[in-house]
Amino acid sequence: MPLELDVTAPASKDSFGAKDTLKVGDASYEVFRLNKIEGAERLPYSLKILLENLLRTEDGANITADHIRSLASWDPKADPSIEIQFTPARVIMQDFTGVPCVVDLATMREAVTDLGGDPDKVNPLAPAELVIDHSVIIDVFGRPDAFERNVEIEYERNRERYQFLRWGQGAFDEFKVVPPGTGIVHQVNIEHLARTVMSRNGQAYPDSCVGTDSHTTMVNGLGVLGWGVGGIEAEAAMLGQPVSMLIPRVVGFKLTGEIPAGVTATDVVLTITEMLRRHGVVGKFVEFYGESVGQVPLANRATIGNMSPEFGSTAAIFPIDEETVRYLKLTGRSAEQVALVEAYAKEQGLWHDASHEPAFSEYLELDLSTVVPSIAGPKRPQDRIELSDAKSSFRKSIHDYVDGEDVTPHTKMDEASEESFPASDSPSLSFAEDDAAPVTSSAANGASGRPSKPVKVSTSDRGEFVLDHGAVVIASITSCTNTSNPSVMLGAALLARNAVDKGLAVKPWVKTSMAPGSQVVTDYYTKANLWPYLEKLGYHLVGYGCTTCIGNSGPLSDEISAAIQENDLTAVSVLSGNRNFEGRINPDVKMNYLASPPLVIAYALAGTMDFDFANQPLGQDAQGTDVFLKDIWPTAQEIQETIDYAITQEMFTKDYADVFDGGERWKSLPTPEGKTFEWDAESTYVRKPPYFEGMTPEPAAVTDISGARVLAKLGDSVTTDHISPAGAIKPGTPAAQYLTEHGVDKKDFNSYGSRRGNHEVMIRGTFANIRLRNQLLDDVQGGYTRDFTQDDAPQSFIYDAAQNYAAAGTPLVVLGGKEYGSGSSRDWAAKGTSLLGVRAVITESFERIHRSNLIGMGVIPLQFPQGESAASLKLDGTETFDIAGITALNDGDTPRTVHVTATKADGTKVEFEADVRIDTPGEADYYRNGGILQYVLRKMTQA
Repeated sequence: MPLELDVTAPASKDSFGAKDTLKVGDASYEVFRLNKIEGAERLPYSLKILLENLLRTEDGANITADHIRSLASWDPKADPSIEIQFTPARVIMQDFTGVPCVVDLATMREAVTDLGGDPDKVNPLAPAELVIDHSVIIDVFGRPDAFERNVEIEYERNRERYQFLRWGQGAFDEFKVVPPGTGIVHQVNIEHLARTVMSRNGQAYPDSCVGTDSHTTMVNGLGVLGWGVGGIEAEAAMLGQPVSMLIPRVVGFKLTGEIPAGVTATDVVLTITEMLRRHGVVGKFVEFYGESVGQVPLANRATIGNMSPEFGSTAAIFPIDEETVRYLKLTGRSAEQVALVEAYAKEQGLWHDASHEPAFSEYLELDLSTVVPSIAGPKRPQDRIELSDAKSSFRKSIHDYVDGEDVTPHTKMDEASEESFPASDSPSLSFAEDDAAPVTSSAANGASGRPSKPVKVSTSDRGEFVLDHGAVVIASITSCTNTSNPSVMLGAALLARNAVDKGLAVKPWVKTSMAPGSQVVTDYYTKANLWPYLEKLGYHLVGYGCTTCIGNSGPLSDEISAAIQENDLTAVSVLSGNRNFEGRINPDVKMNYLASPPLVIAYALAGTMDFDFANQPLGQDAQGTDVFLKDIWPTAQEIQETIDYAITQEMFTKDYADVFDGGERWKSLPTPEGKTFEWDAESTYVRKPPYFEGMTPEPAAVTDISGARVLAKLGDSVTTDHISPAGAIKPGTPAAQYLTEHGVDKKDFNSYGSRRGNHEVMIRGTFANIRLRNQLLDDVQGGYTRDFTQDDAPQSFIYDAAQNYAAAGTPLVVLGGKEYGSGSSRDWAAKGTSLLGVRAVITESFERIHRSNLIGMGVIPLQFPQGESAASLKLDGTETFDIAGITALNDGDTPRTVHVTATKADGTKVEFEADVRIDTPGEADYYRNGGILQYVLRKMTQA
């Protein structure tokens, strides 16, 4: 597609005569009618969105009449094989992934000039909006000034990045920035930025988007087709490149029944996540339909759509209906916009009809009345646990984290030893060891027993207490998934009120935090007069952003951190987020559980995962009567009455009236000017990346891989959190050494996410996750490998070994298991892999986004033959690899397989045919060019 094409006003060839006019009130819009295409009426909602997209952007070259016919005649049962080009209406970003996008765009402007092109062509052609929500860290908590202090620290840490983003907002057309302290990107998207139906340059068409965060799918709840892509794909989309994709299989998910009392939207989404992950939906669309769809509130739909990456689908969408329109009105969209959405959806057959069942590839069904309270963990969101089984499940899982310690046998305990710490208004009470029995000894351990290592901790502000394995040290209400949902947020606040009224208190070792997804939450908490109760339990406002869920939980107190580290305690976090992967939440915490906001508070009151809410009291009231969770759980009626009273349209219109303004802190930042950025050679946050250095107008020929060594041999479910730099920068690591060498104090290291604009830091943090298990080493966790450039191949930091391999001219490969690259759409998981010198990744299976991102960075994704693995082929990672057949790409074809020869130290060889996971011709073009940005850049200079 020519990059000059303005995607907001495409000149369609209109081969089917679908162009027409739609009148809504006094306005008229150009539309492309789906009823002009035979077969359109039988398509699922999501494919109708794609069909309209092709009709509107048909250019006779990239998008042809044959593509449109192929989609209209879609065979639900066929495996995906037909490539189409999808042109999203807009791009949405968060700052962790958005900063590298703007860095790359700034670099491309210079590279275009060097190749003789026009730098002004490097400009978004469709709306691109970036929300700064990933940079606030919970340094301060549990006090009234926590929010102000955290924002202040955030600005101090991220001054350079924020100045750079302000420059980008002025330098690039169609690029807007939502400043810090406003809300979480996906919640801001559904509450304000999403249009549902776009209206631009006289046209009306379905809103659609790609985003640089995997949870972009939250907007699916609003009927908007969108999903997460890597930053490199997002940049290409901003520059007019369509997204190359195969027409997917669509899973129809029928909803029936009603959610029972005591069950939350979080419980529903964890159940759906478990069902769909078990069913297998990677690379597929999921679409919800049926008689109960209309009964699912928009906030619940958004919660379900948000978790799409957790069950692996590309999208998880709800169609437009009256509930969609109601939500658009509530959130302050204009009357004209609301009228357009309803009229357009009904005119185009996009309005949900519960009596009509579209054709689907596969079918699932959930009776909502069967859902029960649940949590998920301790390391994957799809590992659902019924709340009634939480204690026994924890006791089984703890053995995976604690080996060789005494297991306390089951003994009959008196009532006192069954109790939690006594409730208190004061967090500074001192407790004797015997008082701490439920956390530190064998109380109600069960027949199997559990490991126990009681450790006395003395703190300056919270008194003395005893910690043991299973202690909940973080209980955080956070994340876009649940903080967008008034039913669970008000449910948590009402539970807090009831707990305080009963005299209960959070245990003194629990770090509590409240990080809403938008300022509207604060407004309705205030109107409902519920803030005082939350704050009484330590749930003060800490920031509007993705905090604990992305590893910005902030440090534990020094005394608690030291006790955990020195005694190797297995501590626990409970959060209302969507991600609980190993090493993600906090370096001191090994086990992480996802739960609804009310249950987060419940676990903060309990203080331990070794707790049975049905049979163990949370404490006693003033009369000495045991208080159980059921005694403080609010009723569904009370929650709904509070929603009806406390939430108004005016809250949304007021809070979003100046959403791009940012206040004095933002506006007072000194901002560079000019179309090209003046790079600061001393900056440790924003540096010019090396992607285009030495780039020629024509790509060099693709070559086979010879004499490669294994940088890492990894197991199943290795996530992009394991690969991409994320969380805190640990002292002593290559990234920390780099910062120290550049004069940065330890206290100012900040997080990897905040330094994504500096490739030097990010390369050093790739594969450096503290929980990474590289099977080249025995029983070692972290960013280490064996360095085969040295005698006896000693243990080395992965970065250091990669530098030695690069100096020796040795290419690298990575071996992996199933579901390689699952998790967030982290572009640095691919960028870092490429910049370390990895040429190929060979796994049993890939998750969609990471596979695409690898190709976008010039790394070839390969899969072991069906049914085979590194283990079955007896590969231990010490081999030298030769990969032949890649050069077939030079002839314009993509080989189905390539021949891999792994030679062991004794000269024996293991040979196999690896499947090439370059799935579309467009992806082949990207790989031939060394990456997607190089491809776009060359097209730009040739236009």
